[in-house]
Amino acid sequence: MPSNTPPIPTGNSAPQLFLISQNDEIYEQDVLRDQGNIKAWLNYISFKRQYGTLLEQSFVLERACRALPRSYKLWKMYLELRVLHLKGKSPSRYQQEFQKVNALFERALVLLNKMPVIWTMYLNFLCRQPLVTSTRRTFNRALRALPLTQHDRIWALYRPFANSAGGETAVKIWRRYVQTHPEHVEEYIELLVQEGKYTEAVQRYIAILNNPKFKSREARGPFQHWTEMLEILIDNAKVIPNPIPFPDGSSMAVETIIRSGLERFPDQRGILWVGLARYYINLRAFERARDIFEEGVTTVMTVRDFSIVFDTYADAEETLLEMKLQESKTRQEKNKVDVDADLDVDIHMMRFEQLMDRRPFLVNDVLLRQNPHNVIEWQKRVALWSDNKNMVVQTYADAIAAINPKKAVGQFYELWTNYAKFYEAGGDLQTARVILDKAVKVPYKSVTELAEMWTQWAELELRNENFDQAVAVMSNATKAPKRSNVDYFDETLSPQQRLHKSWKVWSFYVDLVESVSSLAETRKIYERIFELRIATPQTVVNYANLLEENGYYEDSFKIYERGLDIFSYPVAFELWNLYLTKAMDRKIGIERLRDLFEQAIDGCPPRFAKTLYLMYGALEEERGLARSAMRIYGRATRAVADEDRSEMFEILITKSASNIGLTSTRTIYMDAIAALPDKEAAAMCVKFAEMERRLGEIDRARAIYGHASQFCDPRVQPEFWRKWEGFEVAHGNEDTFKEMLRVKRSVVAQFNTDVSFIASQAVARQQQAQHQQNGDGGDLGGDGAPADDAMAALERQARAPMGFVAASTGPEGGPKKDILPQVVAPVKNADEIDMDDEDL
Repeated sequence: MPSNTPPIPTGNSAPQLFLISQNDEIYEQDVLRDQGNIKAWLNYISFKRQYGTLLEQSFVLERACRALPRSYKLWKMYLELRVLHLKGKSPSRYQQEFQKVNALFERALVLLNKMPVIWTMYLNFLCRQPLVTSTRRTFNRALRALPLTQHDRIWALYRPFANSAGGETAVKIWRRYVQTHPEHVEEYIELLVQEGKYTEAVQRYIAILNNPKFKSREARGPFQHWTEMLEILIDNAKVIPNPIPFPDGSSMAVETIIRSGLERFPDQRGILWVGLARYYINLRAFERARDIFEEGVTTVMTVRDFSIVFDTYADAEETLLEMKLQESKTRQEKNKVDVDADLDVDIHMMRFEQLMDRRPFLVNDVLLRQNPHNVIEWQKRVALWSDNKNMVVQTYADAIAAINPKKAVGQFYELWTNYAKFYEAGGDLQTARVILDKAVKVPYKSVTELAEMWTQWAELELRNENFDQAVAVMSNATKAPKRSNVDYFDETLSPQQRLHKSWKVWSFYVDLVESVSSLAETRKIYERIFELRIATPQTVVNYANLLEENGYYEDSFKIYERGLDIFSYPVAFELWNLYLTKAMDRKIGIERLRDLFEQAIDGCPPRFAKTLYLMYGALEEERGLARSAMRIYGRATRAVADEDRSEMFEILITKSASNIGLTSTRTIYMDAIAALPDKEAAAMCVKFAEMERRLGEIDRARAIYGHASQFCDPRVQPEFWRKWEGFEVAHGNEDTFKEMLRVKRSVVAQFNTDVSFIASQAVARQQQAQHQQNGDGGDLGGDGAPADDAMAALERQARAPMGFVAASTGPEGGPKKDILPQVVAPVKNADEIDMDDEDL
């Protein structure tokens, strides 16, 4: 020991009196008086800690521990002092001192072996020393000595020690640890992999996967555990025994283990198939690996899994082929000839090419395994076998056998149709007819599919110019009892039972007969359609047109009437429109036409009345009396919809003016003004006033403008006031113009009290301001000035006195201007002119 390290007294050393100084006499007397008094010893030790050397402290603590060998507190203080003394010292250089402290710990544990703190201190101290075996045994002694509840303290030190020790020691320690702490088995497995214990690692993974209650401390799921185990099996295929033995004496083959994962994780089958194949590749069992790949690509259920397996399969075949080619190249360089090896290369080349050619078929197999009722995929499969007629026929047969018509995805009838067309293209019409005969007996999901099947059969006959056969096919399709009470939409009945109510079948049938048979046969079919009550508006029109084309005009009119008995508005409007047009073109009797028009407009909804009344009025103008036409137009103004009423009044006014004279329109104008909404009434008033102005009735026109002013807010409808202003400039005087301005102000005041009109004014101003921002100049306000912001205008209106209009820059919100130059110019009185400006 170096000279700078004082010797520490051991248990066998005699009392060294030179370590007792004169200042210690008081404490010595206390401890000698009663050596079992721990308080005296603690006071002595406390004094030595302040004033004594390390050797003196150790001397006192040694004596105290001898006097009180069961005192945990004294031993702890003594051990801490001795351990602290060796802190930072090298265990190899100061080996003897470390051994002394070890011996001291052993002395303490003779009587204090139930104290976990003493054990942890000792174990921490031992971990600093290169004594693996001694330390491991001490850990084991601690675990045996302490109760189970205190073991966590020991394992917290024992696990890092095991990891640092490594090898078989670490494995044994961890194996013992996971017996009581199975939640740490993942760390144990990592250690097993590091130490090359692959078989036990797999066994532990299987135990985890078989334990549904296991919860991973690292948040790993069952599939992650499975893939980790799979990687161990693959990477160490030559090391891990097959079958894998288990502690209970049983064993299991590796392939069986991996295949069990295919059932447990069906959504990850691609990865598992690839893993199993890789396992055999690492074992150099290439043929078995190829069998696994083949089984994988023919059993997976998703395209994603298929892509994983197929891509790996192709890569493996390509790699193996490259190896064979490289071996062949090496033999050629050495001038060696091996016929069997060259043949093997050709076989691998052929396998690889065949694999790539099979890919579309394999993908199609995957999609059909997902849903064997997918008609589209079956048709794609037929297209893949386009050059192989035998396989095309086999594919059609397989598809028809596999597909359930009620579950079919896509149009099942198209598969039957294409099947028949295949034989038709080969010239075998008899077989095609047999196929179609079977097809029309299939219980399809809907009547529409069955109807399509029958029409396809008829079209096949038409393509081969078998017209009579085509008619016979459709006649067979439309067979039905004389009176049928079958509901077309009754899903409880089969499509075959409801087929005779299908408009699609009858429409094709009647078109076919019309093109290849006589009129009489066609009329029978149309009549049958009416008997079955499946006629549509198009049926009525087609039947009527057919009769008309063949000169049966009255019969065609009867068909229209039958259609009108079946259909009500709005369908009836279209039929009436056609019927009346054709009746007018035939120039039938005027009384009969009038009766038809009266029937048409009786109960006609207002939105359809306009067209019928205009046709009625045109008829009377052309073949009847003008007054009758005027009465009809007058009735129209009351019968049409609100949005059409203004237009009908205009038509009535125009017709009255042309037939009777302008003066006769006054009554019509007044009726229109009374019946129309305010906005349209105002427009009608302007036209009325213009008419009176043309007749020279200026006072009547002015009165009309005055009446219309109550509908027109100057800030919303400035155009009306500009027209009135122009009228007064042309035909009025100063007094009438002032009266117009007074009316204008009163109207503004009236509208200011109406909330709805105020809102409409605000919207109008906002639109005008937006037009100005867009550069189109915008609309002008009621006084000719641009409109202000809507909110600002409303605020000005709110601040204005009751009964007045808020102004902006002039009397009416705009700049002043000379409105009546022809009136003001002759006046010579300047004051009078100023007064007029103020009024303006």
